Amino acid sequence: MSVTEQPAPHSGPSPDGDAAADQLRDRISADSLTTRRDYLRIVATVSGGLAIGGVGVAAGILHRHGDSESMPEARKVADRLPPGQSVAFRFPGDEDRALAVRLEDGSLVGYSAVCTHLACAVLWREDRGPDGELYCPCHEGVFNARTGEVTAGPPPRPLPRIFLTEQADGSVWAVATARSGEPAKDALCRQFGDSRPEFSAQLGCPGAARAKSAESGRT
Repeated sequence: MSVTEQPAPHSGPSPDGDAAADQLRDRISADSLTTRRDYLRIVATVSGGLAIGGVGVAAGILHRHGDSESMPEARKVADRLPPGQSVAFRFPGDEDRALAVRLEDGSLVGYSAVCTHLACAVLWREDRGPDGELYCPCHEGVFNARTGEVTAGPPPRPLPRIFLTEQADGSVWAVATARSGEPAKDALCRQFGDSRPEFSAQLGCPGAARAKSAESGRT
């Protein structure tokens, strides 16, 4: 029985007129009221915390996926990922939930699995259209599985992207991230600029030519 459904205390004198029994009932009634008040206080506190957390996520105060300024360590996602399947993993950190999906046409896509609304978990529903859809069940948020863009519900921003690569043996690896709505080139230049000058030069990242020349001069 929940604390919100306490039975009403018995009214009137006890059958045997025992004063001690009456006192016991009064104490139980007072304890019940205290319990209900404590319960309501806890609910109000938790609700307030969730509201503050929601505002923090919306305002960008809390941690966002892909905020790293340096190249993350590559992480193996799966030995193989056939078309029409998905796999959950953690990247770039152990606290960062992520999702990789192989679409039916063979395209490989990866995203943060944290909804941009209130940070609930995002799932892939493969039966929703040719590409399926990325879905947050908390508040009915829906994202395009091919692009990560919001297609329905309250999420204010697209899902942060995770860059995946497939090796010759079929294994899938996560290698970099992008912030929500960040162009792929900007994301890769931000993370690979200093540590991969040759790659940065191929992308045409700002300052890549100078970094490549400096690297060549040291060798």
